[in-house]
Amino acid sequence: MTDADRPAVAELICISTNDWYQRHGRSPVFPGGPSATTIFADVYEALDPGCCVVAEDLTTGRIIGSCFYHPRPTHVSLGIMNTHPDCAGKGVASALLRFITDFADRERKPVRLVSSAINLDSFSLYTRAGFVPRCLYQDMWLAVPADGLNNLPADAARARDATLHDVAAMMALEMEVAGICRDKDYRYFIENRAGFWRVAVMPGAAGGLAGWIVSSGHSGLNMIGPCVARDEATALALLVRELDHYRGRSPLFLVPVECSVMVRDLYTRGARNCELHVSQVRGSWQPFRGVSMPTFLPETA
Repeated sequence: MTDADRPAVAELICISTNDWYQRHGRSPVFPGGPSATTIFADVYEALDPGCCVVAEDLTTGRIIGSCFYHPRPTHVSLGIMNTHPDCAGKGVASALLRFITDFADRERKPVRLVSSAINLDSFSLYTRAGFVPRCLYQDMWLAVPADGLNNLPADAARARDATLHDVAAMMALEMEVAGICRDKDYRYFIENRAGFWRVAVMPGAAGGLAGWIVSSGHSGLNMIGPCVARDEATALALLVRELDHYRGRSPLFLVPVECSVMVRDLYTRGARNCELHVSQVRGSWQPFRGVSMPTFLPETA
């Protein structure tokens, strides 16, 4: 992708995503049009310049597919992939995916992603390419009251805003819980040059961190995550604290299905399910030793 391609890629993301949901009887995800999807190129190019591959129709010159990817010390993360609805079944998505898996093979790194569990075309694309489903997530959203949430977990008061001094501890915790490292991402979130990121950390009882959480307050994607925590209680305290910040809004977040205590608590607060997503990994994978909540921007399963 070149800078000149970015408007076309934003339009493609909007058209492709909305088309799938509308064809399956659901509301469009991006009702505001491509202005809401420019965030993907903006964030991903800031993090990893030049790490987006596009497919172009050689007859018309139109971009018919795009996929972002993120090389990290421990893995390659596959970001949002889209193909134009007019080109379904023509192998565009397979070609984009093969470009990235070939890159990862040359780097000798596993590839990680989060994909829709109800979009079976997408699910099958990845499993055919050797990806293995590893963890299922409930996509949930919560309409936060204008006056905030009641009954915040007691541990929420121990959390504080993150600083760059926390990066090493954040990295150590995610390596312990998930076996991956992405310190570039942590620095990007905390520096917050885009103006819509929030990062909070929970100090550990014996030093280090018990958990950390990130959220996007962007008007086009108000989403909480990623979050990494040693245990479910810490993850819940961080999540509810972050939800309370977005009063009058309806943030989206992904909760591991096995975190039944979190799920029940969120239901009592009025949270609702809207979809299911699954983390998939091609190559080596460490079972989670704690709680890992992914996000769609940037994605790391």
